[in-house]
Amino acid sequence: MIKLFLRIILSGFVLFSVVAEISYAQDTLLIKKHLSYLGSDLFGGRGSGTIGGELSAKYIALYLNKYELKPMGYENTFYQYLPMHGSQAKESSKIILMNDSSDTLTINNDFEFFHTSGRIFTPNLISLAFVGYGIIASEFDYDDYKDVDVEGKIAVYFGGEPYSDDPDYFNGQYSSKYSFADTKQKIALSKGAVGTIQIPNYRGTAKDLWEKLIHEFYFEDITLAYLPTPMLSLLISPKSAKKLFDGSQYSFEQVSAQRFSGELKSFYLKSKLLLQLDFNRRDFISPNVVGYLKGNDEKFNDEYVVISAHYDHLGIGLPVKGDSIYNGVLDNGIGVSVLLELASKLSENNYLLKRSIIFLFTTGEEKGLLGSKYFVDHTPVPVDKIVANINIDGFAVIDDFRSVVGVGAEFSSMNDILRETADEAKLKLEKIPAEFDSFESFLHSDQLSFANAGIPSILVSDGVDYVNVTKSEGIRKWKDYIHNKYHTPFDDLMQKINYEAVQRHFNFMYNFILNVANTKNEINWNNSSPYQSNNK
Repeated sequence: MIKLFLRIILSGFVLFSVVAEISYAQDTLLIKKHLSYLGSDLFGGRGSGTIGGELSAKYIALYLNKYELKPMGYENTFYQYLPMHGSQAKESSKIILMNDSSDTLTINNDFEFFHTSGRIFTPNLISLAFVGYGIIASEFDYDDYKDVDVEGKIAVYFGGEPYSDDPDYFNGQYSSKYSFADTKQKIALSKGAVGTIQIPNYRGTAKDLWEKLIHEFYFEDITLAYLPTPMLSLLISPKSAKKLFDGSQYSFEQVSAQRFSGELKSFYLKSKLLLQLDFNRRDFISPNVVGYLKGNDEKFNDEYVVISAHYDHLGIGLPVKGDSIYNGVLDNGIGVSVLLELASKLSENNYLLKRSIIFLFTTGEEKGLLGSKYFVDHTPVPVDKIVANINIDGFAVIDDFRSVVGVGAEFSSMNDILRETADEAKLKLEKIPAEFDSFESFLHSDQLSFANAGIPSILVSDGVDYVNVTKSEGIRKWKDYIHNKYHTPFDDLMQKINYEAVQRHFNFMYNFILNVANTKNEINWNNSSPYQSNNK
């Protein structure tokens, strides 16, 4: 039945290809056509390891073949298959909280999973220790673990990190790497903890935030099957967080006050937990889609520039206002649609390329940059021949613009190429607006995997100097998307997209890619880059 379904859909794609060849007059028309498929309910939110995800990969491969790219995947196909492991907690999962009396905590109502794990299946009670923010940062002489021993215990901590106005202390008002959940979990594991419980930061009402977290963390936890299993890590609801501190040295209200006074203390909790957890598990494969164009300069064509965009999204989840399909139109259906048409245009003008270009469509980005991690671990060409990564995650959609932003540009010599391209296009080069977190922007998409592998990487966004919209109105629209549509079923095809902005961004990206591929200079990290030590 599934094979028949795929045959029917793909026959529709072939028919669409013929019609498109006859009718389209601009790049944006085909971008819009691609997006109308990839962002539709038909693709079911493009979840990794789902029928919708497989359909998306086949759609992309069909067009890479049509555009005459050369395959770089398994057995001369466009598919680079990733072995994955999925785990999702059953509704029967519960935690018994033991103190002077017992209380039962249930999934969704009281807790959610950051990561599930096979490591903790024990009939024994597990002790707890509160460790502030759960951070050890020697460069700041900061250690939340110095007064407690968490070996064999569950570490309980607040989300976030110490607040500071000093940009040299935990990155000041912006987030540093120590605020990220994965960083905290690795620190806890290194100290011998058997699990973690994070108390989320609450902005607005705690009830509203918890409802949002229930929907976000409902989805299957997916990992690369060849990597170590993550430790069991939980999020806890506001009302249940208070219960953990009952009878202990400090109450939840007291540690909350310490947090804002900058005097957060670590101590052992009186409460203990008995975990009664059950999961649905599966092992499966999901493909990156990879093709390339050979460069034409004998001096440079054995060097590669990777242009990437993740095609996966969250799939089907808990319904919101009756809609359970998390389409991911701006995250990142539009980026994939743009990258397909960049592949088409660069293929038509392949004679212009000195270096070779790899077009990489990644899976599993939403689950922790899994596709890009796998790619840099299993590159189809020697990793030292990959000189740069240009990642596309989202695209200009609000209004025509006069400025661009290079996320991560300051880390490498690609900043000079970006400035040159901006000058050619008569666009200004600006920094990420202060209203957004520049550090987090670089760390939360596939460019990070390339940076960690020693490959200079960048994401290029439109700026907020718009032609027809004020800066404040543009920022308001982006914030509305982030708070009300991002990672919800409302990131769908009903959103208004300004295709004049898409076209300008497309033209800029095309020229920037050409300039990177054709530069006579080596592309290197800058001396001040935090990734310089990762050089290949």
